[in-house]
Amino acid sequence: MSEQIFAKLDAWTWRSAVVGLGYVGLPLVVTQARVGITVTGFDVDAEVVDELSSGRSHVDDVSNEDLSELSSHVRFTSDPASLQEADVIFLCVPTPLAVGKQPDISYIERAARTVAGSLRPGQVVILESTTYPGTTENVVLPILLSSGLQLDKDFLLAYSPERVDPGNTAFRTANIPRIVGGVSPESARGAELVYRRFVQKVLVVSNARTAEMAKLLENTFRWVNIALANEMSFVARAIDVDIWETIEAAATKPFGFMPFYPGPGVGGHCIPLDPFYLQWAARMTGEGTRFVELAESINSRMPQVVVARVQAALNEVSKPLRGSRVFVVGVSYKPNVRDHRESPAIECIALLGRSGAEVVYHDPHVPTMHESGFELHSLPLTATELSASDAVVILTDHDDIDYPMILRSGLPIVDTRSALRRRGLTGESVYPL
Repeated sequence: MSEQIFAKLDAWTWRSAVVGLGYVGLPLVVTQARVGITVTGFDVDAEVVDELSSGRSHVDDVSNEDLSELSSHVRFTSDPASLQEADVIFLCVPTPLAVGKQPDISYIERAARTVAGSLRPGQVVILESTTYPGTTENVVLPILLSSGLQLDKDFLLAYSPERVDPGNTAFRTANIPRIVGGVSPESARGAELVYRRFVQKVLVVSNARTAEMAKLLENTFRWVNIALANEMSFVARAIDVDIWETIEAAATKPFGFMPFYPGPGVGGHCIPLDPFYLQWAARMTGEGTRFVELAESINSRMPQVVVARVQAALNEVSKPLRGSRVFVVGVSYKPNVRDHRESPAIECIALLGRSGAEVVYHDPHVPTMHESGFELHSLPLTATELSASDAVVILTDHDDIDYPMILRSGLPIVDTRSALRRRGLTGESVYPL
């Protein structure tokens, strides 16, 4: 049977199914459809399926026009039986943190059981969700084997970590190099053939564990270096040095340095989570991750630093934080996207509120925020709203913000992203992080 699998992969006659239609799965559907692959998009959320079937995208990197253009190659469903029609099945489900910042792979387990329920001879299953090393081999494989089918003879199983960067128009699914690791050499060979159809560059590593570890290393590298930049911002302020100017100067070195920048915290779907998957995996083997844990203590502290800076800025104009109206600019986790999951703005707003401040916000990409403890709606950025406020804090530096208006307000401005300076706007009322 495995040779029949390879014959279909070689001939490019295979069909695919993508399980999980979020920020990873939906762009994967679109990328495959663009090269002529027939794709089934599967999600257990019927509302998501209905929206997509009606041509409405909920993901920044996929437009409604994309869905309309590719509709002849794509269908969306919540019917698990549809997975049996696919030759290649991709698992792109969330991997959040459980209580105590432990890995939560329950979505992977449920997706694997769904696939196992309709698994047939001749299929290739590829996990893309970020997870700890050993998940594909020790969790997904036993679930698939429970179907009674055999690895290599009846089906193939591999891991290829997603590398999606929402909002990045230069690097998309098709031109980001892919790492592939199989639970067997045959599985690796099959997965390589799959990705070579719609990705420009594919690197095959020795096994699935290596591919899983590579993903965690990529994002832990960023986590640690962001922590270094945050810590350096403390030192720079203490000795009256502009940390942003310092980083820009150091970045002119053409080798041996990569710029990372301080901020109000670390957000997104990967960087705030992946280091904890790595820490957990290390603890299970008796190894420590002290360097990573130190980075955690620094990065987790940043929302508190933001509140302290707002308080200090208000003190300069003889106002207390308690009772003041703080106007937050930008709440998504990165510029020019609408996703605010894991955004440091959530913790910053919560801390400001607990300190007695009245918090309002403006974000052209995020009309509402429903979080534990508060519900807010984006206000227009107008002179009237600013005049009713006592301070401004810039948490996300979207491009479509009227920064000159903010500066003209004369309010104390805590600029955690150096958004004003980078646009040539300066003033005595601006307080860097």
